[in-house]
Amino acid sequence: FQAAFLPFAAIMPPFCDCGAAMEQRRLRFTKMHGLGNDFMVVDGISQRFVPEEAPLAAWAERHTGVGFDQLLLVEKSGRADVDFRYRIFNADGSEVEQCGNGARCFARFVADSGLSDKSEIVVETAKGIIRPRLNADGTVRVNMGQPRFAAAEVPFALEVGEDDEALRYAVAAAGIRAEVAMVGMGNPHAVMLVDDVANAPVAEWGAALQSHPRFPQRVNAGFMQIVDPRHILLRVFERGVGETQACGTGACAAVAAGVRLGLLAAGEDVAVELPGGTLSINWQSGQDLMMSGPAVEVFAGELVY
Repeated sequence: FQAAFLPFAAIMPPFCDCGAAMEQRRLRFTKMHGLGNDFMVVDGISQRFVPEEAPLAAWAERHTGVGFDQLLLVEKSGRADVDFRYRIFNADGSEVEQCGNGARCFARFVADSGLSDKSEIVVETAKGIIRPRLNADGTVRVNMGQPRFAAAEVPFALEVGEDDEALRYAVAAAGIRAEVAMVGMGNPHAVMLVDDVANAPVAEWGAALQSHPRFPQRVNAGFMQIVDPRHILLRVFERGVGETQACGTGACAAVAAGVRLGLLAAGEDVAVELPGGTLSINWQSGQDLMMSGPAVEVFAGELVY
């Protein structure tokens, strides 16, 4: 269904000559979700949109705005060998490098909007190229590239005496000391093994890790419970957002860490069960990581700001 959201710019000063001082702008958007990780998707090709000039944090509000974890922006790429540029903005307005659930929604959006008739598209992100593919069953498969484990590539600040090739590192915050596996998926992830993910201190520990000085670009904190080598339970606290119903790059990072630690099946589909649903992740060392899952349109609308 179509929905019109109009009065989101309560940014107008009460005493101003508003006639020419501020020009109203209209913006068409689509609300989508991937396993409950929800997005406001904007076509920046057929309409002008400058995210730095928009009240993104107000739009992200659940009760008074559109409500979203991230805003996804579709833009033209400057490269001849790339179909689109993909930009991601968190609910707090900060721009981030990558979002796996968003990548699936991005691919579904450009197909449903008629921006592309390809089953596989080449997409430029802030941290490299991804290739989402539409599956016949309506799900989307994304080649997420290779996970990175070197501290400088995550990034993660090593302490004196720590080995860049270590599988896990000890980090203390909020009165807790935990072993974390560091994984770069185009964005930084710290993955922790827990015995019971339902009772893990996700909010407390996630918030403490997010601002920890050892993470120069902040970090997404993943709490992983291994059920068996092909099945895990996962909760993720995302930087700039908080805990989300699902996190695609978080699922990728968790499986990559589990495979590297010898706890999960390499080269086979691993079911990652998140609060919002299940993703399928497949990775073995030296290969690109593959993620498959749903992408759903909720509604389309227009707002004025």
